[in-house]
Amino acid sequence: MRSVMAPAGETPATVSASRTLVFGIGHSGEIIQCGQNVPGLLGYEAGDLLGRSARVLVDEESPEAGEKVDRLLEAITAGQERSETLTIKGRDDDAVTGAVATVEPMMATGSGPAGMLYIRVPLAQSQRFQDASHMRRALLDDALPRLGASLDLDQSARGLIDALVPHFCTTATVLVLESLVAADEVQSEKRGGSTVLRRLAVTSDDGNPMWESTFPTGEVLVYPEGTPYRECLDTAQPVHLPTVDAAEAAEIAKVWRRPPVAELLSDVSMVLLPLIADGTMLGVLVCTRVQGFRRFDPWDVKLGEDFAHRAAIVIDNARKFSRERATALALQRSLLPNRLTAPTSVEVRHRYLPGSKLVEVGGDWYESIALPGARVALIVGDVAGHGVKAAVTMGRLRTALHTLANLEYPPADALHVMHELMIDLGEQEPHFATCVYAVYDATTGTLEIASAGHLPPLLAGPGGDSEYLQIPPAPPLGVAGGATIESREFQVEDGSLFVIYTDGLVENRGRDIDDGLSRLRGIFAGDTHDRPMEDLAKATLDGVYSDQHRDDIAVLIARLRRLPDDHRASWTLPADPAAVRRARGLVRDQLDRWELGSLSYTTELLTSELITNALRYAPGPIELRLLRERTLVCEVLDRSAALPRLRHAEDHEENGRGLLVVSQLAHRWGTRRTATGKVVWCEQVIPGIDPEPMEPPGSWPGESHHRE
Repeated sequence: MRSVMAPAGETPATVSASRTLVFGIGHSGEIIQCGQNVPGLLGYEAGDLLGRSARVLVDEESPEAGEKVDRLLEAITAGQERSETLTIKGRDDDAVTGAVATVEPMMATGSGPAGMLYIRVPLAQSQRFQDASHMRRALLDDALPRLGASLDLDQSARGLIDALVPHFCTTATVLVLESLVAADEVQSEKRGGSTVLRRLAVTSDDGNPMWESTFPTGEVLVYPEGTPYRECLDTAQPVHLPTVDAAEAAEIAKVWRRPPVAELLSDVSMVLLPLIADGTMLGVLVCTRVQGFRRFDPWDVKLGEDFAHRAAIVIDNARKFSRERATALALQRSLLPNRLTAPTSVEVRHRYLPGSKLVEVGGDWYESIALPGARVALIVGDVAGHGVKAAVTMGRLRTALHTLANLEYPPADALHVMHELMIDLGEQEPHFATCVYAVYDATTGTLEIASAGHLPPLLAGPGGDSEYLQIPPAPPLGVAGGATIESREFQVEDGSLFVIYTDGLVENRGRDIDDGLSRLRGIFAGDTHDRPMEDLAKATLDGVYSDQHRDDIAVLIARLRRLPDDHRASWTLPADPAAVRRARGLVRDQLDRWELGSLSYTTELLTSELITNALRYAPGPIELRLLRERTLVCEVLDRSAALPRLRHAEDHEENGRGLLVVSQLAHRWGTRRTATGKVVWCEQVIPGIDPEPMEPPGSWPGESHHRE
């Protein structure tokens, strides 16, 4: 392949004639002065035009053209500037369409011009790429500053080829390393080799649609050896092909195994420009001029190098922004929950809106965690600060609190552990956070809440009354001293709405927090009992999108309903060995009523083991409960605070195998303490029902970042 490497030194630009015609117009509309380039552009000598009406420049038989000239002359007489688009007629009746004529009145003596007429003559197709100063201005002065404001990789690539075509070439393509598009670090692979590129943009203005079909946008490719593309990648230097003849084009097509390339590249002039920023190859620009246009010369290559050098900076900035944005989004998706779980009787919705459009992650978080026994933990927290640091601390707290919830810690105890964790984190870097933690029991309709420096939760009853719940005050997590964290229990009406939120929802620079609290209470006042949860979630964010200085916002809304009576059953059994047999009968009858007879044998065995364990180690009566949720839950409540643990009994031991049986037969099992003792529970999968509850279709955390 014959190619010419661009020289490193400066190459003088060729001199081209101006494309602006200048005429002095007299008081009667006659031409009294001519610019020196009139003969070269129109073929007229000065003597052919001087003294004649300006109408001579257009087709005088065209009424429309004559009227445009008359309007220009009238503007001179009126002392006004005016522009018109004309078709200029040359001496040999050659027409130049699209010329822009502008008149400017002048102050002069009686013999001087009354005005000046400037006519900008567009380049003919065969004369494109002749004006060196025009190309340089269009590429380096006009396009690049505008493109530098874009931080989107695809948009930047599109802007680059729109600058190259039509000012530098007839066809242009932008290719970058595939690793850039994936927002990864630029690979340290050897130049050329198996470099994987992606074509981000391609355009042409020669009217041939084969360019975009042969070189499709978005294609991922590896250029083969023996092509000028591979040569540019191997050398990281511009490759200049003044003319690609038919044989060379056919050879490129053969090596590439792409037959249409032979026709497209035949008799074109080509320049390939590497995109290099900070010594790293980012991609390549491919520029071609088809037959009929001036061939690329060394000065063009030098101009292209200057453009490619600055274009690489644009691409590199867009790459870095894409990588940072991808990192922020990945961080956000990993730190915030990708689903909200709750009992079947509880409906939950959330909204999350970061304060920063750039980072898109902050210190606010929310949780809805389904707990055994038809209960749910509802949590909202807010780490002081913004951005990645606050997000990292938030991730630590959320993970810890999620673990504490699954370990069945009561709200106040869980927040106390979190407080100790924040104290430890503060030894490295000061941190504090606010948090509200609530647990709703759908079997009893009770709501237990603890708060650490957080804003009061809102409870809206089904009758339209709403109030902010008063929780025992406590300092934020991580703030030493102050009151201890305590919880408070509320009895909730069926169908009530429970709303917890962060301060960004009710407070900003232009609004007092009391006004924000009143606004939120107004949203959930009145007839909200049957209003769709999605509408309520959207209403909470009305008016906040226009606030450019808002804080992060997290909102969690739960419609609290008790588990239906026909989905739960409970019995109190005496501390008597005969209670085991009675419990088996009660369980069998209840499962028959629920049409779950296929689970009777396993459930009876599990119930026997749990009740036997309670009889052996706990005093007083025992309560047995069955709950039909997404799973079948069996709970045994006793008055001993000692939690059983799973162990493997030795062969000679008579006891110690009960919980092992439970762990083998149940889908899940566990324990939790209560105010009077403990609960040991186990779950079984109900045939045909998915045991993993999912949030209704709605979303990953970023889906609600924009107005819906």
